[in-house]
Amino acid sequence: MIIIRGSQVAYLLLYVDDIILTASSTTLLQQLSDSLHREFDMTDLRALNYFLGISVVRHSTGLFLSHRKYALQLLERAHMVNCNPSRTPVDTESKLGPDGVPVQDPTMYRSLGTLDLGLHLYASSTTSLVGYTDADWVGCPSTRSAEAEYRGVANVVAETAWLRNLLRELHSPLSTTTLVYCDNVSAVYMSANPVQHQRTKHIEIDIHFVRDMVTAGQVRVLHVPSRFQYADIFTKGLPSALFEEFRSSLSVRPPPALTAGAY
Repeated sequence: MIIIRGSQVAYLLLYVDDIILTASSTTLLQQLSDSLHREFDMTDLRALNYFLGISVVRHSTGLFLSHRKYALQLLERAHMVNCNPSRTPVDTESKLGPDGVPVQDPTMYRSLGTLDLGLHLYASSTTSLVGYTDADWVGCPSTRSAEAEYRGVANVVAETAWLRNLLRELHSPLSTTTLVYCDNVSAVYMSANPVQHQRTKHIEIDIHFVRDMVTAGQVRVLHVPSRFQYADIFTKGLPSALFEEFRSSLSVRPPPALTAGAY
């Protein structure tokens, strides 16, 4: 929820009975907090430090978001607290096949994550968005085609368009073009070329909005070699060096400093 009073603005995030409230001035923040207390029986936990399983630690350059406490609870539930850690979450040697043994609890398996790393959000005067698309990542067939890749580009552009609109509603519009990287040269060509040709005859009209976004200057679709495809970190077993490079590029890093009582 966005609350505007004159030149001041406040943002309220509500999930069931948990609330995050912030404002452009301490005066407005206090006024809204007092109003909420008059209407509801609430407890003010002061500065944000934990929300929906995410620990928030402030430091000189921004915020550090971590799932350490939540991850420990998952490990305890899975009886894996004393297990040895793995440098990468996926076995780089295993090959999937029809004769494999199914995971007994897929939900638990997908939930397990890292203990000592988190998302580092830096304070900055400029904002930009970067998206990555890969046919395997968006669930396309293994035999990749320009059509499949273009659908992947359209999915990423749709997500970035939603984020751009959200930032505009939050009064923080992007002044730069969103960069979308794709590892298929034909898909990159189709995203900017308004001329219909053989490769696009089966693509629905509703995903040609990519070209409109490119023409409007809101999106640029650029080619990226597969070895720089950061989306692979979510779906493929990678060598440790490449995995750690991709992880760092996504701003997933160790905490900048240990804060007493943070967890």
